[in-house]
Amino acid sequence: MTAPTLHDGPANAPLTFLLAHGAGAPMDSPFLQVVAEGLSCRGWDVVRFEFPYMARSRLSGKKAAPDRMPVLEACFREQVALLAERSKLIIGGKSMGGRVATQLLDALASSTNVCAGVCMGYPFHPPGKPEQLRTAHLLDLKTPLLVLQGERDTFGQHEEVMGYGLPEQVSLHWIPDGDHSFKPRKRSGLDLDQNLALAVEVMDQFAKQLVS
Repeated sequence: MTAPTLHDGPANAPLTFLLAHGAGAPMDSPFLQVVAEGLSCRGWDVVRFEFPYMARSRLSGKKAAPDRMPVLEACFREQVALLAERSKLIIGGKSMGGRVATQLLDALASSTNVCAGVCMGYPFHPPGKPEQLRTAHLLDLKTPLLVLQGERDTFGQHEEVMGYGLPEQVSLHWIPDGDHSFKPRKRSGLDLDQNLALAVEVMDQFAKQLVS
């Protein structure tokens, strides 16, 4: 069964964002909805899709645990293949979805129209377990990757991530006072709408560099 998808923006855009959801929220979550609408308003094509476990959960109405990594990767590869006629692809997504994309990034960039990756809230480690790093594949990355990370993200805060020695292919952009979903504290003087707008703006600029 082909994964459910949502499309925003013109299919003939010079670049398409292919975005997957995080572990606990679907492709039409408020977070991804705002991002997709923001990017499409800037002229980019945006395709969102759901992994098999989330598609099952949508049908059953019951929460389901994420599929194992080989299943997640196979689903992502299938979506890339379905967009083979697009000019260029940036693959990525929210948290887990972005992580899956990073693990496929170099291989797909060498054999498909994938040109870069993006992750909104990369899960550098499980919360409270900084020793369980998920950075080994990032250290050898050859394809451009944009990581948008909240400064207070419990999956990898600013002070931690800056010490990981990530390569120059990984561009880090910090979302002010943001948590894993970019939400800032009230005392920061910022709000979630501002931080999501900033994320969209940074992704827009990243895409423009790739098509210029």
